[in-house]
Parts: sequence; C-alpha cells; structure tokens
Amino acid sequence: MTQALEPLIYDMSVAGRTGALLPALDVPESPLPKDLLRTTLDLPEVSELQVMRHFVRLSHLNHSIDTGFYPLGSCTMKYNPKVNEDAARLPGFAQLHPRTDDEGAQGALALMYQLQTWLGEISGFQAVSLAPAAGAQGEFAGILMIRKYHLDRGDTKRTKILVPNSAHGTNPATVSMAGFEAVELPSDQNGDVDLEALRAACDDTIAGMMITVPSTLGLFEGHILDVIKAVHDCGGLMYMDGANMNALMGVVKPGELGFDVMHYNLHKTFSTPHGGGGPGSGPVGVNDKLKPFLPGPVVEIVDAGNDEEPPLYGLKMPEKSIGRLKAFYGNFGMHVRAYTYIGIHGDTGIKDITRYAVLNANYIRVKLRDTYRVPYDRICAHEFVLEGHFEDVENVHALDISKRLMDYGIHPPTNYFPLIVPEALMIEPTETEDKATLDEFIDVMKKIAAEAHQDADLLRTAPHTAPVKRLDEVRAAKQLVLCCRPLPEWAAGD
Repeated sequence: MTQALEPLIYDMSVAGRTGALLPALDVPESPLPKDLLRTTLDLPEVSELQVMRHFVRLSHLNHSIDTGFYPLGSCTMKYNPKVNEDAARLPGFAQLHPRTDDEGAQGALALMYQLQTWLGEISGFQAVSLAPAAGAQGEFAGILMIRKYHLDRGDTKRTKILVPNSAHGTNPATVSMAGFEAVELPSDQNGDVDLEALRAACDDTIAGMMITVPSTLGLFEGHILDVIKAVHDCGGLMYMDGANMNALMGVVKPGELGFDVMHYNLHKTFSTPHGGGGPGSGPVGVNDKLKPFLPGPVVEIVDAGNDEEPPLYGLKMPEKSIGRLKAFYGNFGMHVRAYTYIGIHGDTGIKDITRYAVLNANYIRVKLRDTYRVPYDRICAHEFVLEGHFEDVENVHALDISKRLMDYGIHPPTNYFPLIVPEALMIEPTETEDKATLDEFIDVMKKIAAEAHQDADLLRTAPHTAPVKRLDEVRAAKQLVLCCRPLPEWAAGD
C-alpha cells in the first residue's frame, strides 16, 4: 500500500485560477497557429503559492546530502560547500554570455587555465581539457584519443580494449561506443587484476586498457605498475577511470604511475553538484603522447604579459584534436565550483581529503566485518564492499537491508555492484562525515543484522516510514508514470 501524498496539485485545481500574470501586449494581437495548440492538455489551474508549496513539499520527500548520510559507493556523494555556490553566482561568471569574445572573458579564461593547471598537477598529467560535460563523456574522449593515436600512426589492427571485471560499468559501454571490442579480465583471489590472464591477453591487437584505480572493490591494485608495463610492452595505452580520485589526491599521481589518460569527475572529487542527470563535468588529463589529440578548445596563454600587464588567455583547438564534445567550453559553472574547492583547500587540504576519506572507509569496514562478510578484507581505499546477506537467514538480500536503512533516515549504499561480489553493498562514507555519523551508521547496520535474525519480514517489507512503500522497481522502470495524477493500480502495491 502507498501512503497518501495529499494534497496533490490536481486536487487544488479550481477553474479560472491562475498563477501567472502576463504583461500587457506591446504588439498587435494575433491568433496562435492551430497546430501549436493542445486542446487536450490537462493542466491544473492553481495559484503561484500553491505551486510553490507543492514542489517544496515534494522536495522534502527527497533524501539529499544536505539532509542525511549518503554512503553511496562509487558515486562519492560528498558535501557541496555553499561557498562554491557563492562563487558560481558571482555576476561576472553567472551572467557571462557564452558568445563573449576572448577579450571580454579574460577572467573566466584565467580561471579555466588555472583549473587545467591544478588538475594536471594533482594527477601528474601534462595537459588537461575541461571540455567533456560528464564523466561518461570524459571516458569516451579518452578512448577516442587512444583510437586516434593508433590510427595516426597507421596502426589499424588494434581493435580491443582490456577491461577488468572490477571496473566501472560504464567502461565496457564506452569501449563499444568507440568501436572497440571489450576483453574482460578476471580478478585474482586478492581482488586485483589477474596478471597471468592480463599477460596472456596482451598482443598487437590491444589498443589499450581501461582500469579503475582504486577499483570498485575499493582496493588499490597491488601490482598496478606491472599492469601498466604489460599493456605498454604490447604497444597499448593505459586509461585510468578517475571516478575514485577521492582516494588518491595529494598521495598518488596517476600520470607518474605511467597512465596515458584519465578523466576526472568534478562532481565526485571536487564537490560540484551531483545527481539529477547533471550538470556534470568530466575533464580529461593526458601525457605528452596524447596532448595533440585532446578535445577542444583548451585555454592557453597567448601573451605572457609583463610586470605591468597580466597575461592574455585564448581558446585553441589542439593540433590533432578529436574535436568538440559539447557546445562552447564545457560546463563552466562546474569549473568555478571546482576551482573554488581546490583553491580553498590548497595542497595540505587536498591531502587531508584523501586521508580522511580512506580513514572513514576503513573504520566502518573494521567495525562491520564481524557482522557482515567482507569478501576482500584488507586495507581499502575510500570505499569497501560487503555482502548483504546472512548464511543462517533465508531470503534476506542486499536490497532488503538497503530498504530497511531508509527507515533509519540513511540513504542506501550502492546495491549489487560490483557484480563479482554476491549481494554486494558498496559503502563510501567520504571525508566529510564525522565519527558520530559513522558510529550511528555502524550501529544501525548491526541493528538491521539483528533484525534479520529475529524478524526477517521486517526487512523484506521495508521501508515502513517512507512516503511510499516498496515498489516493483523493475516494472516501474519499464512503465514510467511521468504525471502527478494519483498512482495507477499496478504502482499502488498490494
């Protein structure tokens, strides 16, 4: 059964009521084309105040990082400092027209240039492009650069990309979109890439390898240098999925490890807004080998200036660029937020982010490993994976534990990923949560484990306090209801 969400906005509708006042016409009135009018469009007739209350009420039903703990593994749901928003709303940034010429956009270009420099310094890469509008687009850019690098050298036989089974799920999709064949590599008993399988797969058809470091198991590859060497020795290039950079900043530079290209998730690592489909930002960093192929435009200094005049910045397409990935220059508002975040933290603060993210994850792992099975129970990075089931309790699954967490005001962790762990729960606390919050989460997880043994139905029928009860999520995804009318019978539960 669903709980009532009354009053629905349609229930407030009164014929003739309006929430908008249009100004008097300053041009002659003329009828609208009939083919543009929808006589069957059934919209509620409500006031502005009713609309405001309706959407604010709906917003209160959502869980967010501003309202509660959000341990969503792999997604790095860290707090977004409000000073970032203040900076992004400065008139000179927020009101800058995207078609402003270089001369009129020197402040924005200077910020982008500095952000490119900082991202390169943090990751150890020689060049950075801010153009990709999302992490997935950054991945796509990285593999397109690898493809163009080989084709530029006349090497057309490299048609495969190696992908570990502990990689992010977007990696094989990116490989396919770029026209390559994905070759899956198994993990060894420690959760690392199986070196024997890797070396056996390396031949002159390998264009490169996509690997997430740390992996989605929350583990830093113990023999990452051997992995990189094996791929380089067969002529391939190394792509690092930078989604988990929150565990590396200030400690490890992927470029210095030998990676050729990496994308950053500004919304994960550098605290720009996350979720709701955007706005994202997925810059890419590369070494000198791939610098000519970067997506553009990138910001460069066109005049170094002098003691009296500041440098002048301009936009330029790299020599052999894979081209544009987005209109204009990427999601500039995200660049402002990331710039603010990095600038405030500085060198010491960036290192502390990593230290506390890793500390928090290991603290929870150690506290829960006697209650839940941790399949790879070794020092983890910023996240770890446990199994969300119990050998002595039938038909209690990771989903049941996650649904029960909602009753305690905690957002569920990532469910059923990575696929190589049965009933996986991937937990990432981030560095922004204090010990009291972590202890509360640990206590709730232990309490849920006890409930599973005492009254398993309590978990199987959860959540009990959410605005709606448990839904048929597969059916809901296939039969979307995109209207705020009362729910149809199939969505109302039993």
